[in-house]
Amino acid sequence: MTITTSIPSARRVRRLPDRETSDRLALHDLLDAELVGHLAVAVDGVPVVVPMGYARVGGHVVMHGSTGGGFALRAASARTPVVFAVTALDGLVYARSLFDSSMNYRSATVQGVLEIVPDDEADAALLALSERLMPGRTAEVRAMRRKEVAATRVLRLPLDDVVMKQRAGGPSEEEGDGEDHSTWAGVVPLERRWGAPVPSGLTPAGAPVPESVIALTTRASPSATLDEASARTA
Repeated sequence: MTITTSIPSARRVRRLPDRETSDRLALHDLLDAELVGHLAVAVDGVPVVVPMGYARVGGHVVMHGSTGGGFALRAASARTPVVFAVTALDGLVYARSLFDSSMNYRSATVQGVLEIVPDDEADAALLALSERLMPGRTAEVRAMRRKEVAATRVLRLPLDDVVMKQRAGGPSEEEGDGEDHSTWAGVVPLERRWGAPVPSGLTPAGAPVPESVIALTTRASPSATLDEASARTA
């Protein structure tokens, strides 16, 4: 499945172009597995990069900011092009030379213009973002107050102009490459897991750990998809 057919050639992968992929499902897997991306924009001629929590909702990356300011909201209002980047490190590749050593990874850069989510869609998009970051937590806490909603602006970036690059597998090696094969070479995978919950200072001793936290910390991976939410709010 093709991500887009309109990416200018200047933004195509030049070095090791065989690692570029246009597989839409691979893109969704990456975006659904990660929690933080980096949003970049030029502000008064100076590049600014900020890490932001996000969710993929259908064909968009959704994030939120304050109505009181922030470069993301200003960029959306001014229709300034931005770039949003997400990277997953899957392992380190140990070759028999430092030059040939590498990483296994998946990365995507999305270029476009941020959109302010319309008011009639903002609540659903904000709920999808919350459920992506802390699944099930919404049902355990109080509803957002009107003042809090008014102070929050939901933004989205369409997944129309995307370049994705990835590497998997072991080091490059051949039987007759002249290397000393008694030197170990291979891959050290990187695995992630959630740690034991730590209660806040004002949480009473013995307070039960909520179901959302138990579910999160017992999952094998931080990844989760929002396909159902995507279908509702795209």
